[in-house]
Amino acid sequence: MRPRRCRSHCGVLGGSEMTTPIDTAGPAKGQEDALLRAAERIARADALLITAGAGMGVDSGLPDFRGTEGFWRAYPALARAGVRFEEIASPSNFSLHPKIAWGFYGHRLNLYRKTSPHGGFAVLKAWAERMAAGAFVLTSNVDGQFQKAGFDKARVCEIHGSIHHLQCSAPCGPDTWSARHFRPEIDEEHCRLTSPLPRCRYCGEVARPNILMFSDADWSAVRTEAQEAALDGWLEGAGKVAIVECGAGTQIPSVRRFGEHLARERHLSLVRINLREPHIDADGIGIALGAADALAQIDSILSAQDSNPSNPAKATP
Repeated sequence: MRPRRCRSHCGVLGGSEMTTPIDTAGPAKGQEDALLRAAERIARADALLITAGAGMGVDSGLPDFRGTEGFWRAYPALARAGVRFEEIASPSNFSLHPKIAWGFYGHRLNLYRKTSPHGGFAVLKAWAERMAAGAFVLTSNVDGQFQKAGFDKARVCEIHGSIHHLQCSAPCGPDTWSARHFRPEIDEEHCRLTSPLPRCRYCGEVARPNILMFSDADWSAVRTEAQEAALDGWLEGAGKVAIVECGAGTQIPSVRRFGEHLARERHLSLVRINLREPHIDADGIGIALGAADALAQIDSILSAQDSNPSNPAKATP
């Protein structure tokens, strides 16, 4: 059974973080060994569970909002007003300051729509296509980049929801609907929506993104709960699963804790790719690189193994 999802930004699982470090930031030899071991575990897997946090999108040019200063660099209008990320990412703003709230989320929606996924997404997809049970994605990202990269939307679990779906801000009910017809126009200098506010299709109240925000008792978890049920079913029949975690940090540790719990419970391989926070217990593999770089290097190793038919670690089709 998977760990329970918490309906707040405290994340999945109440347990402590795995903190027994291995040397991932040492000499190049240690990094090379970690990449080789990661390739071997991926090659032997029947299925790939991809878990991803905000760091996965950084190589595509997306901001990760690391700390207040990082957030304010991305949104100078909010910096001038002294508004922090956890303050603007609050459901109360859709009733108190809806034009400002949608100035922030509308800008993000436009940004995600025009951003192309980096090459690491294609690498992961190609690995999955060679595996018997394919892949499933669990991500705290709300940007829809995995679907944009061609991953099956039925095999993506978005634990914090999606900016590409809307819900009522009241809320009048749990239903969600696609945001594809909403085209926000933003005054970026003032972080303000200038086009009409989106409205609930049922009651006419202001609509909001179907994203789990801070102190959010009104988030509709219907989509995410269905995705979690699909992930549960996939895990039961997936066989030997390799977990590849990309860019999941400790500030909101939902994704890290999920992978750690699952790896312990099911004795699975966990490969953690994180430029700043690669620490992991001795049974896992920590790689101190960005996602695109690490995935490309692992893929090169796998390609070399594939060209050697006598290699015992070669993945079976």
